[in-house]
Amino acid sequence: MATTDSKDSKGGERLDVPTAMRRAAGQLAELLQCEPSSVSALKASDDGWTASIEVVELEKVPDTASVMATYQVSLDLQGQLVGYERIRRYAKGQIDR
Repeated sequence: MATTDSKDSKGGERLDVPTAMRRAAGQLAELLQCEPSSVSALKASDDGWTASIEVVELEKVPDTASVMATYQVSLDLQGQLVGYERIRRYAKGQIDR
């Protein structure tokens, strides 16, 4: 996995994976006013990046009862947020089947 910028298909600079992850999480945190828990997926596309980011939406006791959400975030080639949407809500202790 490369950690430096590389050329995209249009000859511009493409962000490296760690930078794309940080920018996706950081810009979503700014919008939602809360820190993301993790970036669970990141995928390069011709237009930029798409990331899935996990966020604690409602903290409860016990911790496993907290409400989590997965947001899909789209970045352009320069790493600027161009769109986001919540695609899933679930209890923190829930396991996918």
